Amino acid sequence: MRKQPTARMRKVNETLREVIAEEVPKLKDPRIGFVTITEVDAAPDLRNAIVYFSAMGSDEERSETASGLQHAATHLQAVVASEVRLKYTPRLRFDFDHSIEEGLRITEILQELTDDE
Repeated sequence: MRKQPTARMRKVNETLREVIAEEVPKLKDPRIGFVTITEVDAAPDLRNAIVYFSAMGSDEERSETASGLQHAATHLQAVVASEVRLKYTPRLRFDFDHSIEEGLRITEILQELTDDE
């Protein structure tokens, strides 16, 4: 089980999320569709960070979006380095955030249960 991040790490993660979320719409890569940066989870040593995103579309379109984001990682790292004062600029890795889909599926199940009553 993962440890809860400290208050400082929560603040760092949120700052990274805000900076990246602000920059992603400016990217010109046609593979990147409508994307929402939902969370960033930086390692305590700030060497690496996982950027979770949600995107509209099919699995193939989301995979293309992930490729486009990963391709833009060095640019996004440079933006982070210029806007956020940290000892290290984390290396960014992008992962699809399944929590929104899971939440929608739970809502569907609950709706089906209430419809059956």
